[in-house]
Amino acid sequence: MPSERVGRTLVFALSLRMATKDPSVTLARQTAAAGAVGLEECNPFTDSKQADTGSKPPAAAPAVPTQPAVLKHGEEAPVSSQPRAQEATGGAGELLKRQEELEKKAAELDRREREMQSLSASGGRRNNWPPLPEKFPVVPCFYHDITVDIPVEYQKTVKIMYYLWMFHTGTLLANLAGSLAWFGVDSSRGADLGLAFLWFMLFTPCSFVCWYRPVYGAFKSDSSFRFFLFFFVYVCQLGVYVMQSVGIPGWGACGWISALMCLNTSVAAGALMILVAALFTALAVMSLVMFKKVHAMYRTTGASFQKAQQELATGVMANKTVQAAAASGAARGAFKERI
Repeated sequence: MPSERVGRTLVFALSLRMATKDPSVTLARQTAAAGAVGLEECNPFTDSKQADTGSKPPAAAPAVPTQPAVLKHGEEAPVSSQPRAQEATGGAGELLKRQEELEKKAAELDRREREMQSLSASGGRRNNWPPLPEKFPVVPCFYHDITVDIPVEYQKTVKIMYYLWMFHTGTLLANLAGSLAWFGVDSSRGADLGLAFLWFMLFTPCSFVCWYRPVYGAFKSDSSFRFFLFFFVYVCQLGVYVMQSVGIPGWGACGWISALMCLNTSVAAGALMILVAALFTALAVMSLVMFKKVHAMYRTTGASFQKAQQELATGVMANKTVQAAAASGAARGAFKERI
């Protein structure tokens, strides 16, 4: 019995081995294995599109070339934006400068056009300063028009000098009022009142003629001689302002010393004189500032002492009286030689 079982087992093993080597059996096994894999991966609760997408392998990124860029013949290298921005800024600055120059030239042309129109309308320049009524017995002595006579770049400075002269006149008038108030509380101050009236009547026209008109004419015609005349007279005027602000008694100026002396007699008159002393001090300070400003502008005009001498010599020789004297002297000399 045991031998029969062993024989059956050997026969079954041989038949099984022969069956596994059959091609049809191998194909059936492969098909069954593929079906089993498909059943395991199949999920009825998921979207088929997502399953298809997830089953696909990710696309590879495009390869970036690592070789350096080579310019072809005729191509230009790319330019950085920073130099272009700097060039644009520089170009804008030049355009602004040109625009300012054009505006100055246009203003200068307008000034000359107004001057020509005023000359053609009036048949020539007519004096208009001081502005007096037509029926007044005294006629104006000067022609004064800053917008017509003075170039555009100097008009502001000349206007400030004109306003400074007006402030100078008002201060002298206030000084006369302060001296009158001091004389009202102290009858021994008659000399100060008389000198204050004299300074007002003398310095008002002399300041206009001696330092304002020279600076007006200097900027009008770029005259070196008038610049030097203005500097000389204005330095003297500045010294007078300093002395008037000090206020030495008996000099006709309501300065600080005179104002403090008047306070012992009358507070009201002393307060008025202190105000006048402050005006003289402010006038001295503003005059010093404008002197420096005019001197700085004078240095940019190209004026010099040699040009001033030439202008003086030319002006003297152009004088009709000098020409007549020179002609008569030459005639006398020629007559003596003949004799």
